[in-house]
Amino acid sequence: MRGGGANAPRGSKDHGRMPLRGDDRGGGNRMRTLRMEALRDILVGCAFLGTGGGGSLDKGLANVSADLRAGRQILLADLDELPQDSWVATPYYCGSLAPTGRTVFAGGPAPYDGKECERAVQVLEKHLGVDFGATVATELGGGNTAAAFSVAARLGLPVVDGDGAGRSVPDLQHSTYFVAGVPIAPMGIANKFGDTALIESVVDDFHAEAIVRAMAVASGGHVGVADHAGRVGEVRKGLVERSITFSEKVGRAIRAKSKDLVEALGQATNGFLLFQGIVSRDCKYEDREGFTFGEIAIRGEDRDRGRRYRIWFKNENIISWRDGKLDVTAPDLICLIDVDRRAPILNPWARRGQRVAVFGLPAPAIWRTTKGIKTFGPRYFGFPTNFVPVEKRHHR
Repeated sequence: MRGGGANAPRGSKDHGRMPLRGDDRGGGNRMRTLRMEALRDILVGCAFLGTGGGGSLDKGLANVSADLRAGRQILLADLDELPQDSWVATPYYCGSLAPTGRTVFAGGPAPYDGKECERAVQVLEKHLGVDFGATVATELGGGNTAAAFSVAARLGLPVVDGDGAGRSVPDLQHSTYFVAGVPIAPMGIANKFGDTALIESVVDDFHAEAIVRAMAVASGGHVGVADHAGRVGEVRKGLVERSITFSEKVGRAIRAKSKDLVEALGQATNGFLLFQGIVSRDCKYEDREGFTFGEIAIRGEDRDRGRRYRIWFKNENIISWRDGKLDVTAPDLICLIDVDRRAPILNPWARRGQRVAVFGLPAPAIWRTTKGIKTFGPRYFGFPTNFVPVEKRHHR
């Protein structure tokens, strides 16, 4: 952790770095050092819980692997292990799942160093005059959770065991921070060209979404963002705590080949098996306004033989139908896994012939509040139906 606590102003006598210390076990007051197997389990679990979104799992794994090879530590800290006046920030990538690569800038492609999120954090540090004491994942996803890990490793910080969604989400206002009233601004933004920007204030998270999405589209499909900067005691109310260790549990269940995958995932997540079958056609999708929209069609096998399942996504899986009848909607989680490869299916890459299992998981409690459902329920996406909890339609 940086000297003097993360809220020490730049230029103070306490400014500087202290060596991070951790162990492999967790518990007590020592942060946990994450090795590659644990990181792989975490990110695979995050990709499953990411409901089709959350960024590239392959790139996320490659980035944290590179961090470890470079001798960097990746530490996981429970919120209780951090001083409550320590400053934290949330770095992530924002953009389409299938970016076009087209930009508004003249000239050829820029050299890519993958440091957009790191630079976005530094924009915030400079503006606020503080040193951050930890990073927080904006959501659970193979790419965006890894972004929080990599930024922390490069800056010599731990990562908080928690995130701002408890799943992956398409829009910036789709966050438990927003539901809890944690301000999104100021915001640091950086693109692959090296351009940086500071958004000092916004009217609300909806305006932040429009501004950042426009910058992502202009920059070829994505930008790095850092936001929700604040002291631990201030931002904690907007976090889904211990979601990283929960993701690790899910990832271990996927990895444990000695167990039946469907049974293991059901036990690890306490979720509901919604459907089993074969993807009936390559995923149909389009990239529009900085998002990836599409549908996944599945024909039933095993217990669901003769039935059909359909999922609509906006980056993430949002709503599903079983034999044409509404089944599960956001904010609850709709998660797909390739049964043969034991790998989460990310949008928009579902392909004809994949054997899949579809799980439904209850959303974190904060999403099921009146504000949470208004912000991230089916009506927000234009579907004229009320949110019905997954456990009301399914039984274990």
